Amino acid sequence: MLYGVGLGPGDPELMTLKAARLIAGAGVIAYPTLAGAESFARAIAAGVIPAAAEEIVMDVPMRVDRAPAQAAYDAGAARIAERLAAGRDVVCLCEGDPFFYGSFMYLFARLSGRFRVEVVPGVSSVNACAAVAGLPLVARNQRLEILAGTLPAAELRDRIVGAEAVAIMKVGRHLGKICTVLDDLGLIGRAVYVERATLANQRVQPLAGMVGDLAPGAAVAVPYFSMILLTKGEDPWL
Repeated sequence: MLYGVGLGPGDPELMTLKAARLIAGAGVIAYPTLAGAESFARAIAAGVIPAAAEEIVMDVPMRVDRAPAQAAYDAGAARIAERLAAGRDVVCLCEGDPFFYGSFMYLFARLSGRFRVEVVPGVSSVNACAAVAGLPLVARNQRLEILAGTLPAAELRDRIVGAEAVAIMKVGRHLGKICTVLDDLGLIGRAVYVERATLANQRVQPLAGMVGDLAPGAAVAVPYFSMILLTKGEDPWL
């Protein structure tokens, strides 16, 4: 069996009981790293990984061109398939939730047609950011729009206009563009910036307070694990 195990947003205590049990009993652990750096997924689960477990490390390049990353997943899937074909279970670690912007979906696409696969959901980054920000996102019949900050400014604007609550992921070097869009729409005062949610060095602050740091034309980047949340209109839970 191949298990795709969601680990949650970073705090090890937010792993589910099932995730912790599967990892603690694993003979083979697989996980991605980004461009040779230490694996964040492994760091989350480190306290329950057995010392004797075999570890399959997949080094995934961070490039706009998808080919290098696809090749890395091809190679990782081949190594995992060897263990599965030999009758061994493999537990694949995935930050957040495996099927919500999760790296495991690429392995699932390559292996689910040949082997048994079980996906173990995890706490998503959107849930975690809303929790640490103390910001209820949607209630009753409201809609939540989840957007990538990599979208062109015009598309971001159009989608935000039609939404009632918004979570903008993949902020990174797109912070200035996002702030400009929200400011033009008169919504920046309702937006909250969250960085490294649930970790010891997490940061939560009104997005409007960061605008002064964005000099016109300056290239400003924030960490990969950051998000912007905002709600529009009345709050139906009050």
